[in-house]
Amino acid sequence: MDIKKSDTGVVVTDPQNDFLSEKGVTWKLVGDSVKENKTVENIERLFKAAKDRGIEVFISPHYYYPTDKGWKFGGTVEKLMHEIKMFDREGPLSLKGFEGSGADWLDRYKPYIEDGKTVIASPHKVYGPETNDLALQLRKRGISKVLVAGMSANLCVEAHVREFLEQGFQVAVVKDATAAARHPELGDGYKAALTTFGFIANAVLTTDEAVQAIQKA
Repeated sequence: MDIKKSDTGVVVTDPQNDFLSEKGVTWKLVGDSVKENKTVENIERLFKAAKDRGIEVFISPHYYYPTDKGWKFGGTVEKLMHEIKMFDREGPLSLKGFEGSGADWLDRYKPYIEDGKTVIASPHKVYGPETNDLALQLRKRGISKVLVAGMSANLCVEAHVREFLEQGFQVAVVKDATAAARHPELGDGYKAALTTFGFIANAVLTTDEAVQAIQKA
């Protein structure tokens, strides 16, 4: 995958407190994987490299509004997210209680995300970008290749990778700029995702490799 400034974007899914802060509601499940991969630090390295090189950055956030509680069914993790009030917001037009909440960005990422240049897509609602405007935002800027990072590996990251591939994008996953839950019954989500990434992505990179490619773009 030939990474160029003119046609490549960095996509980060769910760089939010509920996944990446030790105070987040999922930390007991994802914390060990996040720490082992140095996910928080590696996502920041991608942000910095992209901003320094002038490569566009896109955020695909995950928010739930009170009306989303009216859903009649959902999968295992969907139900869990609603039960633990993950990514909850007061409403689509309100920022009341947002600052410092589980739905907010990790503080160390705010200088990159809130610089007036980063594209923040509308929220995805389950795992993939089919329900937000991310693909449109990429296409409108002539982006045909994406470096994907963020949380969590076997859920939102994998779902974004699959949809991007189906829509004709070239996709590289930055494997240590993501992490996933470890569950005593469901298993290790990160290991499952790595297998899938190897089968379907155009490239699977380390953060070191991704940063080097960005710097040369």
